[in-house]
Amino acid sequence: MITLRNLTLRRGVKVVLDSASVTLNPGEKVGLVGRNGAGKSSLFALLAGRLGADVGDFDIPPKWRLGEVAQHMPEVDTPATDFVLEGDTRLMEAQAELAQAEAADDGEAMAHAHVSLEEAGAFDARARAQTLLLGLGFRVDQLDAPVNSFSGGWRMRLQLARALMCPADLMLLDEPTNHLDLDALVWLEGWLQRYAGTLLIISHDREFLDAITSVTLHLDEAKLTRYGGNYTRFEEMRAERLEQQAAAFAKQQDRMAHLQRFIDRFKAQATKAKQAQSRVKALARMEKLAPVLTASDFSFEFREPLSLPNPMLAMRDVVCGYVGANEDGSDKPIVHNINRTVLAGQRIGILGANGQGKSTVVKTIARAHPALAGTLTEGKGLAIGYFAQQEMDLLHREDTPLQHMVRLARQVAAHLGSEGREQELRDFLGQFRFVGDMVNQSIGTLSGGEKARLVLASLVWQRPNLLLLDEPTNHLDLTTREALSMALNEFDGTVMLVSHDRALLREVCDEFWLVADGAVKPFDGDLDDYQKWLLERSREAQRALSGKGSSASNAASSAAAAPASTGATSQAAAAPAAKPASGSGREDRKAAAQARQALAAKTRPLRNEIQQIDTRMAKLNTERTRIETDIVDGKVAGPDMAEAGRTLNHIGAELETLEERWLELHEQIEAIEAAGV
Repeated sequence: MITLRNLTLRRGVKVVLDSASVTLNPGEKVGLVGRNGAGKSSLFALLAGRLGADVGDFDIPPKWRLGEVAQHMPEVDTPATDFVLEGDTRLMEAQAELAQAEAADDGEAMAHAHVSLEEAGAFDARARAQTLLLGLGFRVDQLDAPVNSFSGGWRMRLQLARALMCPADLMLLDEPTNHLDLDALVWLEGWLQRYAGTLLIISHDREFLDAITSVTLHLDEAKLTRYGGNYTRFEEMRAERLEQQAAAFAKQQDRMAHLQRFIDRFKAQATKAKQAQSRVKALARMEKLAPVLTASDFSFEFREPLSLPNPMLAMRDVVCGYVGANEDGSDKPIVHNINRTVLAGQRIGILGANGQGKSTVVKTIARAHPALAGTLTEGKGLAIGYFAQQEMDLLHREDTPLQHMVRLARQVAAHLGSEGREQELRDFLGQFRFVGDMVNQSIGTLSGGEKARLVLASLVWQRPNLLLLDEPTNHLDLTTREALSMALNEFDGTVMLVSHDRALLREVCDEFWLVADGAVKPFDGDLDDYQKWLLERSREAQRALSGKGSSASNAASSAAAAPASTGATSQAAAAPAAKPASGSGREDRKAAAQARQALAAKTRPLRNEIQQIDTRMAKLNTERTRIETDIVDGKVAGPDMAEAGRTLNHIGAELETLEERWLELHEQIEAIEAAGV
């Protein structure tokens, strides 16, 4: 188990943990929650051994194997599957052990190394690695692509797959869903539910935490508190605790006021001096309870739009994509023939897997990319507020939040009618937790959550009537996400939202668009229906993948069937060449028939064996498809996963042997037919 006893941890002058004591049991799935900057990542660094405690004790089983997602972006040309395989530390150790034994020509050490490889699941390791990659959204043609060919977000998915590949006793996951779309998130959710080790996860996705965790650690004001239950249960229990604390504080204030009144009344009277003095001592000894203060007081609202055009915009046969993005310099269309109208007050959630074109559609509407074809008509007075992750990258690192807002206010002054005084901008930033000297802190030193709040503040200041939000919650803590949800629900304009945060989508959106297969269509259903649709698509993709994986076998089977059905024709054609015709009479025909019969008798055993091979290969392909489908559907887990991998390995080896024999038999038949026997 993991034990912290009266532990204090500092980062610089900041106290991250103050006299923290907590115990985590093996196999528990724990959600670590707290506002941005509370010190959650510092606690992870302590558990991973990168930081040491300043005061107190910290115990973790020394033999536990640790798995976590590396935060750096790898710049290597290693194939994706091999990169993920390297995350299996036990397998890597076994392979190194074997290499060392072979170099020393030590037979006993080789035997031990082979046992270690078997225990590490070496025979199905590659299949497991590719299952992780496919689950996280990689395509089949990307499985062996070099790591440095992927963008930053996809490289972080590779790092996540590499971490999941590790046979860890303790897994630390810090915001693992930030670079995932909804289908990959749902897959990861199922994988973590089946994970047998101890899991600590930092996430600001309440539905994700609810589905996985059974314990919640709350880090607040350097205090670490354990709650038994998922995030929703934690909220309920914390509300009860805060209510009790508030009642206790109010009761103590009444008691202190009563003691003080007695002291003030009787301290000058000799007959009551002792009683008054005793109450002075009681008041001094009393442990003062702090007033109940929480971070949940944060809130903001979008200002009323200056106008509400209706419709906001209309798209007719619009094609979205990238200008000159193909190798030959031609345009690269992603989504075709969009015919949609956006009305005032709509709340639209945009669904679809990564790479299907959700962000491309949003960028086209936001005027960041031109439409490749079609007509996009904007309503008069349309004012777009666009939030995208790259917007955070466009902030000037040397600027301060105040300088950023001053520049923005000048840019939109014509639209709003005034630039805004400096004090007004300071007060406005204060609504987004930029208080005191923070308004003069360089943006480059801000955290991801603070930068995201600054972008939100920029949107609010512009008074848009159409909000385009592309993954706005990636760096926001739960409190800020709740504030965003409330602000969006009270917003008078139109909202178009791309997000993997299911709670935000459920709370804000009342209709959905689906971007898939190069088109945008209305999705008739809710998020639960969408998850079912994703599951069915995943099964279809796996069936297609299984078909491709066995294409060589299927091709061999098809080729085997062809000679069997056309054999008489080929033999008939070969027979005249074998026996020169002496005429067109009965004897010639009889001789030809006898030749065909002799040839058929000679090849019959070979063809019978081919038929048996075809039957066996068909059964093996069916079995392989079933196992692969079960793996993707999550029906195979733990020890069964290893057994499934070994079975797939054996099936593959047997199919390879059968295919070789199939080719040998056909070569023999062709040789017999060519000899004209």
